[in-house]
Amino acid sequence: MTEKEFGLNDVVEMKKPHPCGTNEWKIIRMGMDIRIKCEGCGHSVMILRRDFARKMKKILVKHEE
Repeated sequence: MTEKEFGLNDVVEMKKPHPCGTNEWKIIRMGMDIRIKCEGCGHSVMILRRDFARKMKKILVKHEE
């Protein structure tokens, strides 16, 4: 299995959508755990890095620096 390349401010799609109906999440903090924010309702969730890599489906928008 290949390692997924994701970074700060990337917009990702998770395997399961948020209850608000949106499946776009922006990575707002990275470290041992990752905080993502729902683009639909603004709710933020903190997930362990290894769980995030497993639950992430794909990167929708790659942040350009």
